[in-house]
Amino acid sequence: MLNHRIVTTGFAGVMFILVVQDVLGKTPLWAYGAAIVVYIALQVYGSIRLSAQFFLPVRSSGVGGVALTFDDGPIQGKTEKILDILKAHQVPAAFFCIGHRVKENPAITQRIHREGHLLGNHSYWHGKLFDLQLPAMIAQELKQADAAICESTGFTPRFFRPPYGVTNPMVAAAVKAGDYVTIGWSVRSFDTMIKDSTKLMQRVTASLKAGDVILFHDYSDSMLEILPALLEHISTLGLKIVRIDELLNEKAYV
Repeated sequence: MLNHRIVTTGFAGVMFILVVQDVLGKTPLWAYGAAIVVYIALQVYGSIRLSAQFFLPVRSSGVGGVALTFDDGPIQGKTEKILDILKAHQVPAAFFCIGHRVKENPAITQRIHREGHLLGNHSYWHGKLFDLQLPAMIAQELKQADAAICESTGFTPRFFRPPYGVTNPMVAAAVKAGDYVTIGWSVRSFDTMIKDSTKLMQRVTASLKAGDVILFHDYSDSMLEILPALLEHISTLGLKIVRIDELLNEKAYV
């Protein structure tokens, strides 16, 4: 599997060969350009494709059941509706929470934990430039989110999901320093963009199978519309909904 180290080492090797050839003869400029373009393209792909595990190990699927995950909460008036549906169907889920929203909604956070769901770290601010900070700043932001979750529940999460699913060497260094388990997904619902509930249901269920991790977002109205039917559908497939820590056989908290 290609990763940052292999690609960077390979790029350095190619550039060395091109320079040697240039000394011995003549290397066309387009060869340098082509090498640089390919290298940058692979870096960009690795940054935005979390499942590629380009910069750090990522757990995106497991064995045995199906795991539901919800990002960007807790959000008043939205997260409670998700919890009501999950409670009615008696199924667990994981909520990857934004730290400042945890601070603003401690009662919802406590309810998530009290009702048996997992809480994960999704950064403190979820800023657009999160991944462009220095590793120490990213690490500090993750610690802030941990502290907010711990203050409400008494537990410090091990699971981290990068904002926007973007990674790079800075994020990787912070994750390594904090000894987090990075969590991805195998079914990306695009529920923030798909407003038609029928289309959203079709996308999520098209190839659903044991081991899948489904990505949703707390604030999606179309997700709320399909969630009860989706839970029924998963049951008719003979699949069991389990918490992601069970699916991955990993400890959820420190």
